[in-house]
Amino acid sequence: MTKARFDELIHPSTRLSLVATLAAADWAEFAFLKDRLAMSDSALSKQLATLEEAGYVATERRLSGSRRKVRARLTPTGRDAFNGHVAALREIVADAANPADGPAARS
Repeated sequence: MTKARFDELIHPSTRLSLVATLAAADWAEFAFLKDRLAMSDSALSKQLATLEEAGYVATERRLSGSRRKVRARLTPTGRDAFNGHVAALREIVADAANPADGPAARS
């Protein structure tokens, strides 16, 4: 089971949407991500670069005919971070839904 841990890098909505999309696929083409997330080329490139620098995402650039194509995937580190973040969010929501069982009730 994944340990719940809030991840500040993943949490911003753009990155959370990007990582969640990548979590559902083996590899995802740049054009697909751009359309799915309604992001500009530059915004998506910046988010992918940030996640790649952290070791959460791997990208692959290849030629397809005369066009250069980019695709991305979550690394095992990225998948662990995403799963931990989702678990932390679930705990937060569960505590809010059941305040008598939450951390404030235990103190």
